[in-house]
Amino acid sequence: MVTSQDPDPDLTGLGPRLPSPLHEAADERFARCGVRLLLKRDDLIHPELIGNKWRKLAPNLSAARGRTVVTFGGAYSNHLRATAAAGRLLGLRTVGVVRGQELADRPLNPSLARCAADGMRLSFVDRSTYRRKTDPRTLAKVLRDIGADAEDTYVVPEGGSNAAAVRGCRALGEELRGRADVVAVACGTGGTLAGLAAGLDPGQRVLGVPILKGGFLGGDVRDLQTAAFGGPRGEWWLDERFHFGGYARTTPELDAFAVDFEERHGLGVERLYVAKLLYGVTALAAEGAFPRGTTVAAVVTGAPFDA
Repeated sequence: MVTSQDPDPDLTGLGPRLPSPLHEAADERFARCGVRLLLKRDDLIHPELIGNKWRKLAPNLSAARGRTVVTFGGAYSNHLRATAAAGRLLGLRTVGVVRGQELADRPLNPSLARCAADGMRLSFVDRSTYRRKTDPRTLAKVLRDIGADAEDTYVVPEGGSNAAAVRGCRALGEELRGRADVVAVACGTGGTLAGLAAGLDPGQRVLGVPILKGGFLGGDVRDLQTAAFGGPRGEWWLDERFHFGGYARTTPELDAFAVDFEERHGLGVERLYVAKLLYGVTALAAEGAFPRGTTVAAVVTGAPFDA
């Protein structure tokens, strides 16, 4: 097994499929540009702790050492779903702090309902508080409000991105050493990109496709790499054109692309992250952004949500 940090034996007992498969996707849209497309199937690592969620959560769950795991996310957060599933599978208590106090009095959407069914306690906070959640005083108040005992609580940040997670994601890059010229990944909080870039060989580059609207991700990635490794690692760049207006935004154009890709390659395409990544990589190939002879590996970090 190629890995930079072996998870706790109890986590290994969950049976992750590592390294995840790497498949070639024959596609004439890439072939006519002289580009070879590979799919890094991180969505096949584990049926419930999918893709980068396994890589980011495993080191954090080991560090939690049985304590209650408190973490953060929006109403459709894949990270919350994965943390809740991990809690059920490992017998850990989990609390999800959800962005949007107004949601507290509404029926749970399918994603949050799955979290609750897996035993996660949900606590809704107003959006202003949520934006300040990394401030120590705000975090302390949030923990007090949910009745969390500081001695028995392990806090995982939004998206699971912290130094431990970044070091866990380094294994993704290690699995792709020598396999592609460019590795493309969809980015939320930047933790996967930060670790992936650190694990690759010199000369391999990472393309990050930000899914959240805004221009601050580059600084976040550099900060995460500094926290994890003491400084910047690897070669990477961001292209912010393909988020379709921000997280949870889709369009008929994007849906049509995803359906077409599914039919071409027999791959169920998760809409919020993976579809936007694949759309962006396909558009960049058509623009000639990749020199002829380039091999691009697109990381499939999630699967469609089955309620």
